[in-house]
Amino acid sequence: MPPLVKTYLTPDVTAVKFAIKTTLAMMIALYLALWFNLDRPYWALISAAFLQIRPMSGMVIEKGICQISGTLIGALAGILIMALFAQARVPALITLTLWIMLCTYVGSLWRNNYTYGCLMAAVTAMLIVVISNGSTPGGIFDIAVARLSELGLGAICATLVSSLLWPSRVGKHLSAQADTAINEAFENAALRLEASDDIPAMQKALRGSLGPLTVLETDSQAARFEGPEGPGRIRATHVLTRRTLRFLANLQALHQMLHDHADRLDPRSIEIARQVAQGFREAEHVKGVPKARQELQDLRHLVHESDEQGMAPLDRRARLGLRESIGHAMVMLDAREAIASPGTHKLRSASLAWHRDHLAAGINALRSGLVFGSLAMFWILTAWSSAMVAMLLGTLFSSFFASRDNPVAITMMFYKGMLAAIPSAFLFGHVLLSQANGFPMLAMLFGTPLFLGLLGATNPATMGYCLAFTIFNILLTMPGNNMDFSFDSFANRAVAVIIGLTCVVMGFRLLPGLGTRLRRRRLINAISRDIHHLRRRSIRDAETRFSGHMADRILQLAQHDDMLPEDQRHLFILGLTGLDLGTATLRLRDRLDDAPHPLIRRAHRQLLRALASGFEESANGRQPQGVREAGKRLDAAIATHGNVAADRRVLLEGLVERLELALERLGHIMAERPRIKPDREPDTVTS
Repeated sequence: MPPLVKTYLTPDVTAVKFAIKTTLAMMIALYLALWFNLDRPYWALISAAFLQIRPMSGMVIEKGICQISGTLIGALAGILIMALFAQARVPALITLTLWIMLCTYVGSLWRNNYTYGCLMAAVTAMLIVVISNGSTPGGIFDIAVARLSELGLGAICATLVSSLLWPSRVGKHLSAQADTAINEAFENAALRLEASDDIPAMQKALRGSLGPLTVLETDSQAARFEGPEGPGRIRATHVLTRRTLRFLANLQALHQMLHDHADRLDPRSIEIARQVAQGFREAEHVKGVPKARQELQDLRHLVHESDEQGMAPLDRRARLGLRESIGHAMVMLDAREAIASPGTHKLRSASLAWHRDHLAAGINALRSGLVFGSLAMFWILTAWSSAMVAMLLGTLFSSFFASRDNPVAITMMFYKGMLAAIPSAFLFGHVLLSQANGFPMLAMLFGTPLFLGLLGATNPATMGYCLAFTIFNILLTMPGNNMDFSFDSFANRAVAVIIGLTCVVMGFRLLPGLGTRLRRRRLINAISRDIHHLRRRSIRDAETRFSGHMADRILQLAQHDDMLPEDQRHLFILGLTGLDLGTATLRLRDRLDDAPHPLIRRAHRQLLRALASGFEESANGRQPQGVREAGKRLDAAIATHGNVAADRRVLLEGLVERLELALERLGHIMAERPRIKPDREPDTVTS
């Protein structure tokens, strides 16, 4: 059954509740806007609709704060532009274009609701400059106050309804995401420790873990608005992200040893790894954190008791890797418990830094400027009053879709939703609404298409169509105290909507953003640069930046892999190798940065440089040079000038050997696939 048909024939309870809550918030906002006689009450509806897209109470509050803050900043920017160019329309529009580009650029660098705040700053400034063209200074200020009032009213109504009617908490959402991340990570662990050849299954499990981790980091900030336990949940989320990344890096290294170099390992090590894999599967399926923790405790005892004297360095490293993986998994469970019940666990961790591509942000800004500039020129040349609607849509959606994975496909979904909204808005918003008498009848008639649109907005497969259907019903109807029900007014708005969204589609087609190959190359260079920088920053700062950057980059590399033929999917391996190498670098720094003898510190720095250069060479299809020699120099320096136990030196030797093998394997893989051309687009796109 097609998703759209299924959504309306068999709607789930969550979708119905969401549609009722959002429609109610919009109707309350509309009633109050009409009662206060605001100029454009429909902005209160749009504000309430956007805030309810993710209806968790904390997120609604956070998004509302960002919306009002962005609106205030945009209002100040619009007033300033008009103060400078009140009688010069062209310079005012040029300055406004630069402001919109700046807002889009900054918004493209964020991952959370700050992006929405930047969007509102651009839209509000545009509305003030365009609407107040030719107005007096007092009129300009009144327009700014009206926009703030309308958007603020919608935000307040959405927040109240979200908090009072079927409230949904961010804490519960974070707990569900944490469960998914941990379970998928354990599934990935089981596959890798069994030395599985099922690459798609491992990729699926890894994406299934990294995706929720990214959502956790983005959404956890909203938990601070849900009471005093919020900061504890945020810290626990950071701990879970860090430990899961270390866990995945360990698994990548262990899988390579077990799969590619099993002949160098003792059969007992391989058997223990398989027992640990089975233990992770059992921990994944047990109910409750205490039982899962007990499973991991049993695994830790199993691995610890298996240690033997005289093992080869690679065997020692494999056993240590198993113990470290189990230790990371236990901390992950503690973090999961702290997310659900922050009062029971006190965890501390700094926030993560995310990967930001300034070139991609610059292209997004240029596209937004071109779209708005084209529509502004059209407005000047035609002097068409409805062109302001087209300018609004161009500003709104060229910025809103810029940071999405496939903006062209999403824009086309909105385009189809807009076309479906035209007959609906004409029927409900003009033919029937013109006969309505009183607000109850208005709410019943106008709320019907809004409710139907919102009913499908919770399903990612239909969200683009249904959300567009709702928004364009509002824009095409524009409810207010002095509504114009004439056909020519409706036709003008419909044409303006089509022109505005068509310009957005053309903008994304003309400037689609970074191509797959260029983005892949930039991601590789960014990983190499971060690995080089790991030895220059403090350990805490380096770990914070590297962990956050790598989670985001690995997800992007996974998306690029999905666009490649099956036999060319290697980017995941590249990202995981970089993550493994960075984690090993941080571990080496933690143990050797404060070495007592300068020769040890010098040899340590040389090894870190060799590892960073080795990754860059391997990522470009060349074999790494100098890693083994640097490791031997460090071992000799420690033997001569350090007071380090022999087993520690064996572990260090095993670590260097393992990293060299990983880099050699990456070099071979990249050399075999020098040219990558995507053969298809992603199958599904969600907004």
